[in-house]
This record gives sequence, C-alpha cells and structure tokens, in this order.
Amino acid sequence: MYLSLLETVDGAVPGEAQSVGRRWYWLTPRLRGEGTAARRAWRASYVRRLVLLDAVAALMAAIVGSLVPEDGPLMSAAASTALVVALPVVWLGAMLVARTYEERFLWVGPEEFRRVFSAAALLLATVGTVSWAFELEVARSFVVVALPLATLLTLAVRVALRLRLHSRRARGRHVQTAVLVGHRSGVAALNAQMEREARHGYRVIGCCLPLSAGDRDVFDGLPVLGGLDEVADVVRRYEIDTVAVLPSPELDGARLRKLGWDLEDTEAELLLAPAVTEVAGPRVHVRPVAGLPLVHVERPEFTGVRRIAKEVVDRTAAGLGVLVLLPVLVTLAVLVKATSRGPVFFTHERIGRDGRPFQVLKFRSMVVDADKVELDLHEQNQGNAVQFKMRRDPRVTGIGAVMRRYSLDELPQLFNVLGGSMSLVGPRPHVTREVEQYGFDMRRRLLVKPGITGLWQVSGRSDLSWDDAVRLDVRYVENWSLAFDFMILWKTVGAVLRGSGAY
Repeated sequence: MYLSLLETVDGAVPGEAQSVGRRWYWLTPRLRGEGTAARRAWRASYVRRLVLLDAVAALMAAIVGSLVPEDGPLMSAAASTALVVALPVVWLGAMLVARTYEERFLWVGPEEFRRVFSAAALLLATVGTVSWAFELEVARSFVVVALPLATLLTLAVRVALRLRLHSRRARGRHVQTAVLVGHRSGVAALNAQMEREARHGYRVIGCCLPLSAGDRDVFDGLPVLGGLDEVADVVRRYEIDTVAVLPSPELDGARLRKLGWDLEDTEAELLLAPAVTEVAGPRVHVRPVAGLPLVHVERPEFTGVRRIAKEVVDRTAAGLGVLVLLPVLVTLAVLVKATSRGPVFFTHERIGRDGRPFQVLKFRSMVVDADKVELDLHEQNQGNAVQFKMRRDPRVTGIGAVMRRYSLDELPQLFNVLGGSMSLVGPRPHVTREVEQYGFDMRRRLLVKPGITGLWQVSGRSDLSWDDAVRLDVRYVENWSLAFDFMILWKTVGAVLRGSGAY
C-alpha cells in the first residue's frame, strides 16, 4: 500500500517528489514491515512500565518513611512492614482512581501531573479520615515523609519517561500516522503546527482536500490522498492512525457524524480542530447548551486576583534574583567597563503594557553609538521582516558576545521587574518602530507587561519569522497563567544553555 502511494507521489510533482519520498521512508514504519498494531504496541508497554515504576517509587518512599525515627510510641516491626507493603498497592489504587494511566492524559501536557497531585491529595485525605474515624495509630513518618516522597518520585519517573519518549519521537519512533482533512489554508497551518510540535508524535503523511474531477497533486509537501468524501477509504487503504478534520462548510454535522460511523470499524482516531485556534485547553470547556454539547471559551484574564498574584510573584522573585545574582551582576559590570569604552548599562525606549513607553535596562554589549551604525548594516539583516538581527554583528564587543550568547546582558532587567514596567514572563518588549508595524493581532501583546523571558525566547528567538513571533506572543497573552509562567521559566534554563537563536 505504502509503496503504491510512493509511486503516486513520485509521479505527481517532479520538484517535490524526491523530498516527499525520502520523508516518507523514515516516517512510515510500514515500509519496515510494521502495521497499525505494531505502531501502537509501544503504548501498552509504556503504561505497564509506568505502573511498575509507580509501584517502585511508592515502595522506596515507604521504606524511607519506615526508617525515619518517631517521637511518639514506636510501631511494631509487623505494623511497619505492613505499611511498607501496603503503600505501593494503595498508591496504585489512588493512581487508578485519578485515571493517571489513561492514554489521553499521558505524553504531553500538564494534565498527567495534575492528576498525580490529585491522587496524592486524595490518598492523604483518605488516610487522615480513616485513621481518625477508627482511631488508628498511623506513623507520622508515613504521612509526613512517605506520601510526599512517593509523589515526588512518581512525578520524577513520569517526567523522565516523557523526556525519553520525546527524544525517541524526535528520531521518528513511536509516532502515529495522520491525515489532515479540510481546505488548503487550514491544512497548511495545521501541518506546520504538527511539524513544530513533533514531540506530540503525529506524523502527517497526506491530506484530503476539496477536489475537482481528476485533481490529484502534492500540496504543502504532502500527497493529496483523496477528496473530502473519500476519507474513510483513505484510512483503510493506508492504515491511518489519526484523522484530523478542520472546519469546512462541506463537513457539516451530519457528514461528520457519518464519518465517525464510517471510522468505527478502523483503528483511526477522529480529531476535530476547532475554528478558534491558539486557545489553551484550560480555557476551553464542552458544556451542554439547549441539549447540545457546545464548546465554551473562557475570557482571557487581564485583571483580578490572578494578576495581583503574578505581580507579587514577579517582584518577589526579582528581588531574590538580584540578591542571589549580585556577585554576577558586579562581575559583569566590571568586565563591561574594563573591556570597552562607554557606560556599563545600555538603556533604550521600549513600548510596554497599554502602549506606554519605558526604558529597558541591559548591560552594554555593543560599542558606543551602535544604533547610528545600524542603518549602514540593514542590507545584511538576518532577522525577520521587522526586527534587525545579525549572527556576527560587528558592533558587538568581545564580552558582549559572551553575554548575548547566554542572555546575561538582560539580567539588569530584574530592576525593570522590581520597578513594575516588566514581568519575569511575557512578550518581549519592542521598540517604537516595530510597534508601528503591528497588525491587529499583534496589538494584543500590549494588554500585558513585556517579560524578560517568554515563549519567543524558548522557541528559537531570533531564528523565528515575524509571523511565528506574532503567533507565540498572542498565544501567551490569550492563555497566560502562573503554571504557564513557571513552565516557561523552566524551559528558559535549557534555551539559555543551548543559546539557540541568541545573537
């Protein structure tokens, strides 16, 4: 089946055929003699490994808890052994009740970890209630040490397994074949998004588009496998794992329902892409309205208690950061002053929340009057259509190149956070010239404070196109939360160490 498809692709568009064929060879396990069942076999193995490691984590936590000395009456050896044996069983039971082993919660997203916390809280509450109701003497070490340690070890195990899986997916293993169904613009956008998020494990191998008679070609590097009315046949012919359907007037409720029925005798999953994109899961809920399950999109939150909490976290963390990094700040200041003529700090006007200008603070990484030389270098711009960037900018000093490589020149912006003009996490602050080129979408970024780090920094920085930068900034503004901020701060560490896009 796959070989016949490759022959079709090779004969479709000469310029694209070879690249598509090469891409297909390493993306499609069927070429190596594997079918749909083999492609999905790893899932059951993953879950079994997860159950085993969760039990081991609980057993280790129970052993550590039993070794902690008690202030009160000592438990008998038999009771202590019983608790050590019981915790792994009870722990797995709590994980099952919290549905932490369901595949839809694994591999990507924070829901898996949230459910682990919920299971631990449920178990802690249950132990407390039962011990109080029946006047049982449960060792404090079991409650204070064993349960929290079991939670931490379980989370560590799941993070490690997930990172291992993402690494394998980056090499083309443990992936699901997918076909995109819809109009060309939507297919192209979803294909690009799935390529960017390869860790989710979807490999798009083709698409189904509205076709005129005899219309078959390659679109956006993907073979066109059929029309909108041929989706079920395509799934059976090529043993597709996932069908992603985009909003299309041709695929109304009745036809989608029929497509779902047609796919029931296959192994394919049916995914429906919403018309509203770049909206995170916590803002989207399915609610019954007039007897119909309708998607409800919560408003983005720009004021209120969560905003106050963000302000408190920002300023507290910035103050602690200044205290901890004070030796580093002083050392960099001395190096900047000693290695080149000019001031230690560089200030520049940027546009902040609600379009208000402010002075961003950085360590000077370029020669004096570097902005006046920029006009002579515009023909060598290696940035995007709006931002000027050069990989080897002649204006950058020696110590400046090192600081920019690891983003050390931006550490003084902690003082901007303390002053209230910036946040730790948010869109990057742009200069007036760049803001004047904003489209309607990009002006959404002015609803929040700019940040020292953000999605832009952890997604490639200067290597990104302007459109990608817009998409990431708007995504953050629409979906921000403290948990999202902490995730970005964690990823910033890796982005800084890699230095990707830093120039």
